[in-house]
Amino acid sequence: MTETTDRNDYPLLDQVETPAQLRELMPAELPALADELRHFLIDSVSRTGGHLAAGLGVVELTIALHRVFETPRDKLIWDVGHQAYPHKILTGRRARMDTLRKKGGVSGFLRRDESEYDAFGGGHSSTSISAALGMAIAAKLHGEQREHIAVIGDGALSAGMAFEALNHAGALDMDLLVVLNDNDMSISQPVGAVSNYLARVLSSGFYNKVREGSKQVFGPLPGVKDLMHRWEEHMKGMVMPGTLFEELGFTYIGPIDGHDIPLLLSTLKNMKAMRGPRFLHVVTQKGRGYAPAEGDPCVYHGVTPFNPDTGKMEKAAGSKTYTQVFSDWVCDAASADERLVAITPAMCEGSGLVDFAERFPSRYFDVGIAEQHAVTLAAGMACDGLKPVVAIYSTFLQRGYDQMLHDVALQNLDVTFAVDRAGEVGADGATHAGSFDMSFSRCVPNMAVLAPADEAECRALLHTAYLHEGPALVRYPRGRGPGVLPGTGLDILPWGRGEIRREGANVAILAFGTPLQTALAVGQALGATVANMRFVKPLDRDLVQRLAETHELLVTLEENVVMGGAGSAVDECLAELGLRPVLLNLGLPDRYIEQATQAEQLAEAGLDRDSVLRRIRQALAAHQQALPLNAAASKSG
Repeated sequence: MTETTDRNDYPLLDQVETPAQLRELMPAELPALADELRHFLIDSVSRTGGHLAAGLGVVELTIALHRVFETPRDKLIWDVGHQAYPHKILTGRRARMDTLRKKGGVSGFLRRDESEYDAFGGGHSSTSISAALGMAIAAKLHGEQREHIAVIGDGALSAGMAFEALNHAGALDMDLLVVLNDNDMSISQPVGAVSNYLARVLSSGFYNKVREGSKQVFGPLPGVKDLMHRWEEHMKGMVMPGTLFEELGFTYIGPIDGHDIPLLLSTLKNMKAMRGPRFLHVVTQKGRGYAPAEGDPCVYHGVTPFNPDTGKMEKAAGSKTYTQVFSDWVCDAASADERLVAITPAMCEGSGLVDFAERFPSRYFDVGIAEQHAVTLAAGMACDGLKPVVAIYSTFLQRGYDQMLHDVALQNLDVTFAVDRAGEVGADGATHAGSFDMSFSRCVPNMAVLAPADEAECRALLHTAYLHEGPALVRYPRGRGPGVLPGTGLDILPWGRGEIRREGANVAILAFGTPLQTALAVGQALGATVANMRFVKPLDRDLVQRLAETHELLVTLEENVVMGGAGSAVDECLAELGLRPVLLNLGLPDRYIEQATQAEQLAEAGLDRDSVLRRIRQALAAHQQALPLNAAASKSG
């Protein structure tokens, strides 16, 4: 880490509350501003946790973009939000960065309602080019002259959506600048004096005037125009990797050093003067300026609070996380069955596949940020005798829904979906919450949906789903469970069967998944029966019928939206059976729940122990009040 300032000593950064103030600084002051901004970012994130390495890599780029373009009039669209912390600091949110990712605090992603400088909300990747193109079209139709800049990372560029947008933008000939923040791809190799020189030349007004002038002079001559085009593309293709983007209709510049502020400024100024679709390829270093993050940018991509002097992170004590339970199971299952292959859409670490990738490299497939491809790839593998396990977050499976429905379920293929981050996810907020998977999966024919209640059951249900011949989804939450340690075997549980975990009377609570612990606590207070349902689909109809016939009030409890979820499945079952007990469906409300701790989010949703107890008592009181009225109505009838 550069040592130009003491921590908390920011003479230049103190002068910059908005990009307009940034533009007032002398050009020679900008490198020192970058140092201060980098120091502040490290110090801030060391206290709050959050995303670090990506932001450190774009400090100079962020300064240059806000210096050259008239934000917020010019629309700057960041892909996702991992790289946007420096942007937040320079756009009026520096004083509130200590609230990052906390309830009511600064979001870890982009939010239109948080700042006028956040032109587009970004929680899922690869959307920036499409959004920027949409804004460019709107500006043209409104007769407004402004710039539209999409900053996208090399990982996000691997998604099909990004290329769909590039293809469309080139065809429309809109004023759009795409900035590729490349910190990993092999095309970053040409960075150096020669490529920097070429970037200056190719982005200069002189070069482009000569190029356009030559086209006007020689264009009418038969054959000469095609010859000139082939010569130009051949010469550029020899020294830079921009032919693909040129063929898509973009003027390609780069690659250039993303940490050279004078070069960034001159190139961006030249490109600002151009019209039409433009593509700037910028090479950066993840974790730039902080040795621990430079040495291991993957570990320092997302961090818990850490010691900024040593880089040592705080580690949560306690039982295994559900992700670790999956990691152990998938390795053990692969050892027992050579047909097992694992697929992830760029979430190796987050989904718990690091050990699998090391032990079974030929059976591990990271497809990049390409959820649709991941699911159909699994379908293709299943067609020819493999048994794919797709390890994916609930929020990202939404992006592969059509493929899950048409390519996997319609063909009844043997694919297991290990769905992490089901339910509320804490500081990542609404964009990453797994609030909908029970609803969107249980309506799909052939699809089984399993919801383990603890760590041991998670392992057992993963293997139960894996051995099931057909598509099956196992959902489990972020973080740690109640501490029910799983064994090391490959046990299975009875298919489509729940269990009674507590015998009681009057009230029966049907818990789906990890809310079982809350249900048991409430059941103890009420003297209620508690059922661990385990399966959302196939639903244990016999257990539902027995509980409905022997209890006055049936309560369903799930960490999924109420609409279309597990409770709805119970309601539909009872209607088919012709049973009419008093019903109370408890789950996530019909609104997005923003960032907070998971406990705070559950309390806001009314799914904490006290809220569930209160709501059941209210339902009982309302039912008992209605009984005399019903009896009187019956007599008068």
